[in-house]
Amino acid sequence: MSIGTALVVTFVLLAINAFFVGAEFAVMGARRSRVEPLAEQGKKSAKTTLYALENVTLMLATCQLGITVCSVALGAISEPAIAHWIEGPLSYIGIPEGMVHPIAIVCALVLVVYLHVVLGEMVPKNLAVTTPEKVSYILVPPLVAISKILLPIVHSLNWFANRIISLFGFEPKDEVGAAFTVDEVASIVNASKKAGVLDADVGLISSALEFSEFTAGDLMVPTSELVTVSPITTPAEVELDIARTGFSRYPVEVQQELVGYIHLKDIIDISEERRDEPLAPWKIRKMSLADSQDEVETALRSMQKDGTHLAAVSVNGTVEGVLFLEDILEELVGEVRDAMQK
Repeated sequence: MSIGTALVVTFVLLAINAFFVGAEFAVMGARRSRVEPLAEQGKKSAKTTLYALENVTLMLATCQLGITVCSVALGAISEPAIAHWIEGPLSYIGIPEGMVHPIAIVCALVLVVYLHVVLGEMVPKNLAVTTPEKVSYILVPPLVAISKILLPIVHSLNWFANRIISLFGFEPKDEVGAAFTVDEVASIVNASKKAGVLDADVGLISSALEFSEFTAGDLMVPTSELVTVSPITTPAEVELDIARTGFSRYPVEVQQELVGYIHLKDIIDISEERRDEPLAPWKIRKMSLADSQDEVETALRSMQKDGTHLAAVSVNGTVEGVLFLEDILEELVGEVRDAMQK
């Protein structure tokens, strides 16, 4: 092979190697949250990138196969050809015949490795790390096409690799994780605050992150501390309780068992002549149910689903307290005063 042909082959292999390296780092670095909006808008390259993010192990297997083939080809084709070309000048300057070939091999190896590392690895890697989404929109579509062409080979390699991973007790994943843990988000918030790039209310964000640490049992009001009414309580008596406590919601208790609750709004529309009569049964609202070990988010979702402001919290099957929507919100945004509370 002539030196001209060898150089052309070398740079073609380096370019192909650079393509697979860039595509690999782009797939690993692209953020799903940035790709999805463009995919929803109909951008074809974004849709293809989203597919790659959902099948990341196949994409990486394709990249590794391509990189390996290029590396082997550089060693098998480019190095011998360049070494043969270098032998002439070495002989011309008087290098002993026995040393010409070893020196030429070393020189060719150093040159090919240098070009391989710089042009075939570092340049595409740094570019993909700097702008992963932009690079992925360019390189991922052809990568996906190649992976489909080589699917039998890539799939078999990926299957074998996943079996080895499983032997060590790990579960292989096909998709890049896009979520952060609470601790990770808290770290990001703190770093952003220190850098002065966070304009939002840090206290609110921190409270939202700490929200997950509480259970329904942590925030419930014990039954012994509740201000309750009975089903035979009259609207006039409830009004007196409202004036005395400033609360707008009262659990309804029957023989030490909570059966629901009433809201201020349930009595304000009662006519004057019926204000001394017991509350109508249909005025009593149902409470949601929660276990003391339930996370606050779980209890809140249950209350949202039921459309209630209160949830009866049970401990080992026995209701031991009530969780108020107001108390949940206070953990998120700070103290919330009841509209009727003085």
